[in-house]
Amino acid sequence: MIEQIITGLLKLPKECEWAEFKLNFHSDEEIGKNISALSNGACLQHVPFGFLLFGIDDKTIEVKGTSFHPKMHKVGNEEFENWLLQRLSPRIDVEIIEGEYFGKPVALFKIPAAKDQPTSFTNIDYIKVGSLTRKLKDFPEKERKIWGAGNQHPFEDRIAKQVNSFDEVMALLDTQSYFDLLNLPYPKTQDGVAERFTNEKFVNQTLSGYEITNLGAILFAKDLSKFEFLKRKAVRVIQYKGKSKMETIKDQEREDGYIVGFKGLIKYIMDILPSNEIIKEALRKEVTIYPELAIRELTANALIHQDFDISGTGPMIEIYSDRIEISNPGLPLIQTNRFIDEYQSRNETLASVMRRFGICEEKGSGLDKVVQSIEMFQLPAYDIQVQEKHTKVTLYSYLPFSKMERGDRIRACYQHACLRYVMNEKMTNTSLRERFKISPNNSSMVSRVIRDTLDEKLIKGDNPDNISKKLIKYIPIWA
Repeated sequence: MIEQIITGLLKLPKECEWAEFKLNFHSDEEIGKNISALSNGACLQHVPFGFLLFGIDDKTIEVKGTSFHPKMHKVGNEEFENWLLQRLSPRIDVEIIEGEYFGKPVALFKIPAAKDQPTSFTNIDYIKVGSLTRKLKDFPEKERKIWGAGNQHPFEDRIAKQVNSFDEVMALLDTQSYFDLLNLPYPKTQDGVAERFTNEKFVNQTLSGYEITNLGAILFAKDLSKFEFLKRKAVRVIQYKGKSKMETIKDQEREDGYIVGFKGLIKYIMDILPSNEIIKEALRKEVTIYPELAIRELTANALIHQDFDISGTGPMIEIYSDRIEISNPGLPLIQTNRFIDEYQSRNETLASVMRRFGICEEKGSGLDKVVQSIEMFQLPAYDIQVQEKHTKVTLYSYLPFSKMERGDRIRACYQHACLRYVMNEKMTNTSLRERFKISPNNSSMVSRVIRDTLDEKLIKGDNPDNISKKLIKYIPIWA
């Protein structure tokens, strides 16, 4: 590995904020200051590591070899590595590698980039400015950027795991599925696969190997538990007996990435859902009581719109005898009553890739199809609850109009009005009556629902000058 890193470093035209060349040892303190400066410089330049390399003439960038052996070096009676660790804050995991480069002895310090706060040596933060090592406090703008660096990169761009070779990438990610799902021939060489995954920003090539990004891992992981931060983002499916959590029938945590595992996830959910037996063309047939389209779209939305920065929790599908609850970490970015016609995602790159693979609908065209499928299956309207740290969507099993509560009827009326509006149509007493499968003789029941929804200021008449209640049409309040 050291040969690969040095070859990459020697391609640099000169030293930089994250790379320093030395021929031989000068002082212990100088190394400590350089490590602080290179860690902070790597953070500012958005690279994962800084490098301090001994055995190189910093003027000519020529490999001459070094007499410095840091693993054998001591400060007094204390091993240098331990002495250094005690004086760095936070205690970053500096890797010291000794070896040879074309027969010349070299020593390399591989230094993690500062994260969330500057790296200090003996309580002082340093930074490289040109060829000089300076105190970071003299450059407040650089210092401010380091303190805010943890929030600068979208979730998708952050690094999930660092590996030494693309063989390790292929052991962790299901590269075959990428090409299969896009109906593309699998490249004949590993370099061809690496090029495609690098272009997609699923991986980054570095001096010391490859970085698997969160985007690549969350979508194509063979096993999310292999990624420390992402293992809690695996989808969990729980089936309960009855209407409460008292007794669990099944509890499964899906280990594969969202794209490679989505088809299997939906099949698993549909297989354990309650079903009804119907007679069609003289044959008995089992059909689920929930539309697969709605399950698919609501599950995809939970994956896409979650807040990945909320740790220790992930998407969850809970199946009861009378409902399904699909929840994800994070609060919605738009008002819940605008989900049908508006769209905003905190993970747009993730959403874009999942749309390209056919996992979810195009922007703003998913929830209207959910409402349409719910109406076709004669189910109550879906409900959205915004909790302290989660958003939960509930899909209910069949319930006759007579047993629906006032809130159920109002939600159904509002969602029906939204669906008609995005279809360039308008809700009427007749269209809502047909939605509830109520006979014309009982149209007054629908009129009451419309009045209640008007009172809640969720819908309005499309023409304020229309005084005939028979001809009135309704649109969402925001239209």
